[in-house]
Amino acid sequence: MELYDYQWEVIEPALEGKNIIIWLPTGAGKTRAALYVAQRHLELKRNAKVAMIVNKVHLVQQHYSKEFYPRLQDKYKVIAISGDTDEKSFFANFVKGHDVIICTAQILENALCSKSEERRVELTDFTLLIIDECHHTHKDGVYNKLMEGYTEKKLRQDKNLPQILGLTASPGTGNASTLEKAIDHILQICANLDTVRIMSAQTQRHDLEAKSRQPKKQYDLTTQRAQDPFGLKLKEIMGAVHEYLDATDFPASEFGTQVYEQKIVELEKEGAVESNRRKRTCALHLRKYNDALLTHDTVRMRDALHLLETFYQMERLVKDDPIDRFLSRLFDENRARLLELSEDARFENPKLEKLEECLREQFQFATQSRGIIFTRTRQSAHSLHKWIDGKPSLKELGLKSAPLTGAGFSNQSKHMTQHEQQEVIELFRKGKLNLLISTSVAEEGLDIPECNIVVRYGLMTNEISMVQARGRARAVDSCYSVLAMGGSKEIRREQTNELLEKLMKQAIEHVQRMPEKEYEKKIKEVQKESLIIRKVKQDKKDQLKKTCLSGDARFYCRHCGEAVCHGSDFRTVEASHHVNINSNFKLYYQVSSMPVQIERKMIDWTPGGQIRCNCGQEWGIEMIYKAVTLPIISIKNFVVETPGSRKPYKQWKGVPFSVEEFDYSEYCLDMFPHLLVDMDD
Repeated sequence: MELYDYQWEVIEPALEGKNIIIWLPTGAGKTRAALYVAQRHLELKRNAKVAMIVNKVHLVQQHYSKEFYPRLQDKYKVIAISGDTDEKSFFANFVKGHDVIICTAQILENALCSKSEERRVELTDFTLLIIDECHHTHKDGVYNKLMEGYTEKKLRQDKNLPQILGLTASPGTGNASTLEKAIDHILQICANLDTVRIMSAQTQRHDLEAKSRQPKKQYDLTTQRAQDPFGLKLKEIMGAVHEYLDATDFPASEFGTQVYEQKIVELEKEGAVESNRRKRTCALHLRKYNDALLTHDTVRMRDALHLLETFYQMERLVKDDPIDRFLSRLFDENRARLLELSEDARFENPKLEKLEECLREQFQFATQSRGIIFTRTRQSAHSLHKWIDGKPSLKELGLKSAPLTGAGFSNQSKHMTQHEQQEVIELFRKGKLNLLISTSVAEEGLDIPECNIVVRYGLMTNEISMVQARGRARAVDSCYSVLAMGGSKEIRREQTNELLEKLMKQAIEHVQRMPEKEYEKKIKEVQKESLIIRKVKQDKKDQLKKTCLSGDARFYCRHCGEAVCHGSDFRTVEASHHVNINSNFKLYYQVSSMPVQIERKMIDWTPGGQIRCNCGQEWGIEMIYKAVTLPIISIKNFVVETPGSRKPYKQWKGVPFSVEEFDYSEYCLDMFPHLLVDMDD
């Protein structure tokens, strides 16, 4: 296996068995360097076992098929395990029978925490742990949960822990605004990963620069629409909703902004807590109009209108009360005018004109060009794809585009399956597609060919995303474009990111120059402090669960406000899925006839239909667990009343009472008492 000089430089301490972070730009061969370390480790270490963990499912198969399996298959047993494979059910068995395991961090974390002897693994089962995109090892992320267990064992003098090798293109600054705070952030990442050094190309920097091209950066600025009757019409309708709601303390100048969205989210919460259906329903509709304004600002007027039309079609199907009828009628009364305005080319989005200009400049004379447009939402990715696909002037250039979005389920827009993602990437790699319109899913890790142009289309993200996206433009004379309105907050954020990137480099260089003893002392201090903070947080969580008895917690439908169950009706399956075991609960909901499609393969259960309150509010899905049907409930769809409060919760972990684990045998005997008689016979 041949490596470049700068790759040899950064892996040197790892070849000696030391824990390090490799910091190299996107496309500079971090994975290949890690593969070489793994190969040497397997050759030289007795009873060696390597795990490479990733933070996204699609990266499992990518690292397996592109790097590890082709290089190691002749001598070693290599396996890829992710949430959509059957192998995850037998993870512990496959760990025992293989030399190299490539998996998602969550699967490894689940196995480490499993109470089942058959499914449980230990960190000490591995001798080398490679952590891809290791800058995510912070706060409550799954990487950090893994490493918290590691550092606790290390502080208890456990000698059999695996060697750690972290890979990153950008550790970031952790929202720091000073060099001191940025240094603290880098030291925290190093402490979380228990590394002795963060390695980058220094003596071989020229070799890296020669092989790692940087694109030309340009700001493509646009102006506001000279006239915007479509946007004004949307705001007029929103004003009418506010009048109906008798809420006039929301200035129209905030409509179509993130600030307004935050306020309207709070208004919806108030409505849910107060069982004020008018306030809650109006807030939900206002948020959709706000989404339409944001879409209108990003893509076409017709895309904004389509978003609203889809929303109201669904609302009519599942909800029907006087408030919903009023709001639907208000939209219907204005739809014809909105449609008329959306078809008037004079008022179209100037950002699209500028985007067409950028694409024409790149693709007009370069038939082999490839590009990525990064946009904020799945909705805008699909809308931009439709616009490009329906634009004759762009079709003439030979543009063959496709959207590439996340695989996580969302109520807001259609998600892509893992298979669909892989299909799009493969077509792009083979040249059958030459333009991706992507959300942040394409920023990190994906094995995507060198691009000639990368466009950041009206984005506001951090310096890590900027560095990752820019790293996709690696072809000769490539271009990195920031397309936004002149003087906008998006432009200001990009300029701030440039400063933060410089700050990050200064912080890393400072940490690299620290004397060895000083560095070691600081890392131990940070680790001990982090351990204390974790213990305090855990103690607070434990105390929270004792705030009230589960039987004292009452659940109300978030939409209609009807009381439907108590906290004592719930149990957890696999320590994560909250199911209601009260047989009377089914009186309050309806179940869709079609099973919910979940791409991941679940252990011991399959999904049934979607569950909705009799009022139409979504509640969750059915779980068919060992032939028993149970309703899985999403707590965000309810308001929970306890002796001390009445409020909605985003996640189950926030509730002030504990929930017992589901006992399958006990449940079956309670539900089917004749089974006990049969067993006695």
